[in-house]
Amino acid sequence: MNRTEIEFERCKECGYCVEFCPKKVLAFGDKVNKRGYYPPAPVKQEACIACGICARVCPEGAIEVYKEVKEA
Repeated sequence: MNRTEIEFERCKECGYCVEFCPKKVLAFGDKVNKRGYYPPAPVKQEACIACGICARVCPEGAIEVYKEVKEA
């Protein structure tokens, strides 16, 4: 399964990843990080297509996207 991981403490809650995800995998979270922000969390991880848009638009570089590689 593809997956999106957010480095919780680096996030500044800008919302770009939530806004630009074409599959709406991410949503604003309800837990506060040490900086006082509410980082997003994956809510529909199974819908992730590993396009990487969320990682590219993140100004903090706090997102990593992993794509499942199926062997032939």
